Amino acid sequence: MNTDRAFARSGAEVRRAAAAFAQPIAGQGALQLLTSFGPFIAACVAMYLVFPISYPLTLALAVPTGALLVRIFIIQHDCGHGSFFASRRANALVGRLCSLITLTPFANWGRQHALHHADWNNLDRKGGGADIYSSCLTVRAYRALSQRRRLLYRLPRHPLVANLLLPPLIFVLLYRLPFDTPNEWRRERRSVHFTNLALVALFGALVVLFGWRAVLLVHLPVMTVASIAGVWLFSLQHRFETARWTTEGDWSFADAALQGSSWFGLPRVLHWLTGNIGFHHVHHLNPRVPSYRLRAAHEAVQALLPVKPLSLLGGLRAPWLTLWDEAAGRLVRFRDVATAPV
Repeated sequence: MNTDRAFARSGAEVRRAAAAFAQPIAGQGALQLLTSFGPFIAACVAMYLVFPISYPLTLALAVPTGALLVRIFIIQHDCGHGSFFASRRANALVGRLCSLITLTPFANWGRQHALHHADWNNLDRKGGGADIYSSCLTVRAYRALSQRRRLLYRLPRHPLVANLLLPPLIFVLLYRLPFDTPNEWRRERRSVHFTNLALVALFGALVVLFGWRAVLLVHLPVMTVASIAGVWLFSLQHRFETARWTTEGDWSFADAALQGSSWFGLPRVLHWLTGNIGFHHVHHLNPRVPSYRLRAAHEAVQALLPVKPLSLLGGLRAPWLTLWDEAAGRLVRFRDVATAPV
């Protein structure tokens, strides 16, 4: 009990520490836009220039271009939280601009993502649409399923399906439809259709300039790289070796942030490319901290209540962890359940 009270007191302190960085800085936001959109556009131009000369080189350029697209997605993510700029209008305008590059409807995705921030790492979680990456079934609940329903549950969550096959399909195809959007979310449903119209205009202009074949063979590999990298990062933010999941009654904000969200220990250049989203525990402590201030907020939080980083190797193992073992108090793989005694 004393430990719980001590953690609660420390949790309140770290939330205050993170809140100190929750004010956007206009100059830094503008610099982030320049250093994200500038290199991305330059990389796309380079791909179009080398396309007639060497398609293998074009594909090679898709890797850094896709990485830069992940960075632009994080800007859109910040705008959805209203944290990138102080101005609500500026966040909406920049978020919509990003959506034309990420292929992700701004208002729709932002509201779906807000549901995630309401009760992440909650085993009794009800909201969140069709998100299979930040939800989790207990071993007991999984064993209670029929063989057919176990297979249907496992198949889309196999790392090869969830992390390689599905990501491009989600961004290119599924986001073209409000497939898991409630009917009463009229604004969010409209955002899907308006985004589609804007994408038709944008890519239609590119087709007129460069031809459909060049547009397809340049942008599809970029989106494939970005979606796979982005979904992998998203999948390990709450499902990793030491992540803690709890039921509704035991869930608490600070505990879910510090023990249920990862600090992914990446090299500094990769933190830059991924918009510092590896400091995900701090992002959950306070979603209003803009991505360009997450490192500073992390250092302040770390000084009060140190959190162990998730290693790159741990990040590669994380997609296999899909079930919560209530008895062991940890995440396990499907095959661990298959071989364990009932």
